[in-house]
Amino acid sequence: MEMKITTLEGKEAGSVSLPDAIFGLEPRSDILQRCVNWQLAKRQRGTHKTKDRSEIWRTGKKMYAQKGTGGARHGSARVPQFRGGGRAFGPVVRSHAIGLPKKVRALALKHALSAKAKDGGIIVIDKMTLKDGKTKGLAKQFDKLGLINALIIDGAEVELNFRNAARNIPNVDVLPIQGINVYDIMRRKTLVLTKAALDALEARFK
Repeated sequence: MEMKITTLEGKEAGSVSLPDAIFGLEPRSDILQRCVNWQLAKRQRGTHKTKDRSEIWRTGKKMYAQKGTGGARHGSARVPQFRGGGRAFGPVVRSHAIGLPKKVRALALKHALSAKAKDGGIIVIDKMTLKDGKTKGLAKQFDKLGLINALIIDGAEVELNFRNAARNIPNVDVLPIQGINVYDIMRRKTLVLTKAALDALEARFK
């Protein structure tokens, strides 16, 4: 698949061939869903917790006599039936992470890239560099390129000025190639790749 390369100013800078093994697959929604679920489950903190009856600071003495009161047969005041008692079956600190094989994760990334290529949502830019880290100027350049909702993937390192300018623009994410992931690709309308990012992707999937 041939793609035109543009500059950040919107000028043509040649063309590049996208490998079909990465960008030419028929996207499978089931694989994408599995990977997105894996990502979202893995990043849950799982620190929510309630106290059960053994953790409540309250007397465990029997409230009143077993017989003769006409009331229910209550014992400890720590039980969930009473206000201030422990909660039954409440959340506990745990990991929400689920397993997903590496090969499935790699395949899901290829399918996400192929889905963007199929929809025409990929733009290739030669490099992401700015003379100054001004958000206003970069926002104007993004408007010319039609980047309203985009994920930008650069090489091993993102230039400091570009990163500082882009972080204040809403609905625009900037990541190095190490951070590319299925969830961020699918949640943004446009995927912007630099030449360095393309080279890194080809080397990764060789």
